Amino acid sequence: MKHIRNFCIIAHIDHGKSTLADRLLQSTNTISEREMMDQVLDDMDLEREKGITIKSHAIQINYKHTDGQAYTLNLIDTPGHVDFSYEVSRALAACEGALLLVDATQGIQAQTISNLYLAVDNNLEIIPVINKIDMDGAMIEEVKDQIIELIGCKPEEILLASGRTGIGIEAILEAIVQRIPSPKGNPDAPLQALIFDSVFNSFRGIIVYYRILNGCIRKGEKIKFISTNMDYEADEVGILKLNMQEQKEVRCGDVGYLITGIKNAKEVKVGDTIVDAVNPAEAIKGFEEVKPMVFAGIFPVNTDDFEELRDCMDKLQLNDASLTYELETSQALGFGFRCGFLGLLHMEIIQERLEREFNQTVITTVPNVSFTAYGTKGQVIPVNNPSEMPDPTQMDHIEEPFIKAQIITKPEYIGNIMTLCLGKRGMLINQSYLTQTRVELIFEMPLTEIVFDFYDKLKSQTRGYASFDYHPIGYRESDIVKMDILLNGDKVDALSALIHRSRAQDFGRKLCEKLKELLPRQQFQIAIQAAIGAKVVARENISAMRKDVTAKCYGGDISRKRKLLEKQKEGKKRMRQIGNVEVPQEAFLAVLKLDD
Repeated sequence: MKHIRNFCIIAHIDHGKSTLADRLLQSTNTISEREMMDQVLDDMDLEREKGITIKSHAIQINYKHTDGQAYTLNLIDTPGHVDFSYEVSRALAACEGALLLVDATQGIQAQTISNLYLAVDNNLEIIPVINKIDMDGAMIEEVKDQIIELIGCKPEEILLASGRTGIGIEAILEAIVQRIPSPKGNPDAPLQALIFDSVFNSFRGIIVYYRILNGCIRKGEKIKFISTNMDYEADEVGILKLNMQEQKEVRCGDVGYLITGIKNAKEVKVGDTIVDAVNPAEAIKGFEEVKPMVFAGIFPVNTDDFEELRDCMDKLQLNDASLTYELETSQALGFGFRCGFLGLLHMEIIQERLEREFNQTVITTVPNVSFTAYGTKGQVIPVNNPSEMPDPTQMDHIEEPFIKAQIITKPEYIGNIMTLCLGKRGMLINQSYLTQTRVELIFEMPLTEIVFDFYDKLKSQTRGYASFDYHPIGYRESDIVKMDILLNGDKVDALSALIHRSRAQDFGRKLCEKLKELLPRQQFQIAIQAAIGAKVVARENISAMRKDVTAKCYGGDISRKRKLLEKQKEGKKRMRQIGNVEVPQEAFLAVLKLDD
């Protein structure tokens, strides 16, 4: 065990984490030149295009030290986005050390700090690395000062590297061996292993990735997952190179994979503990169920495609256990699913994967968050979409989720960010200067307000110089109301929204104006109304397309014209009663882009 090192890489999006991992694999000959490509650990097209890690990976590196001793380095890759912070925390729990990677051209960003705090909470040894030192805009000395201020290390402990050219890679490998402690654990104790990830293979079922803390796991052994309390047989165990390598046993301190033929993604939970079925050990602390934060409806464009969409959702869930969905019907859109996502990026990725991997074009309704309503008799009602909102007469109060948002930017953009966050019902908690050119702002604000377009707006207000990170801090009482959109008096349920009372009138007015532009004109007048309960807060009319029925009258008595117009008026009234208004797909998407 003293020759094993388990480590991960912490970095903000686009600071060169995947590129650095590529160089580590290449310089230790873990991967042959033929297998080498950019972002080798990111195997989804989406990851390569967006330049982010969505699904974390693990790979074992064999490193021969200068003194001739061979070491086993387990790199446990972590996703870089805020939506996947629970997965990051479990991956960190499986390590003893972390490389803190900072881009020399951009300096420390919000995501780096939040993942660093997670690593410090897990008592990991931190090795600071400044990446991209070969770039023209590299500010090496400034970034060094930022790191020293943040983690209090000595200047000589900071390593300089370039993932692209391979500068400093040998020094990083040396530091991993010297500074990161070897795993501690008892090889003779009962089995105790932490699940930090799982992937789905269509031939083998769910493959579980784990790190063994105590004991060892052997092929053919009976094992048990604590949180689901289910027993399995270990059909195959082994270590993770670029491809899986089967072994007879995986020992204490090592990272490996396990195949038991599980076909249901819900049976494997990230953060769960694997123990011996005959002699079970205790569970590892820190396990929690992943809770979806953002909810949206996903509907097929053609209602006939519903069964096909259901199959696709099942397959997606095998790959991504944090996606939750249930059946939902809508008057406007037919049958579909109510889906729970970890955050907005997660929602975008699921949509993209449905389109790419399964050729499904889907309509996504307005995303909203999960509220908690309290009834007058003390009952607690979770509200995940507007139709679940209880009657106001039977409701005592409603609570909405709040987040702590951390924004790091240049001092000249403080005013813009203040205006944006205070306009989104945020409260400034703290403002501190990390250096003369970087300021950190901490706000508490409702999650509802950042669900739409907060991130895009933040980027445009600061010309891309702000980095943003958030984490949930619980529920607080709030004045949330349900706003319905009525077309000729009929509710369109897919356009309903749960919104704060102070924002409802403004939101309703904008939405009605947008719908007036988008809905096609009919031969009768259409009234678009936004209503809270029975009170209409905004209204727009789409005037009727009118056929000139008096064109055939040349002069003559006015009563002839009036008779024709009265007849037309009657026809319009009847048409309005039986006519229904078709809502085009753009209207549902327009809700997301209201402030454009």
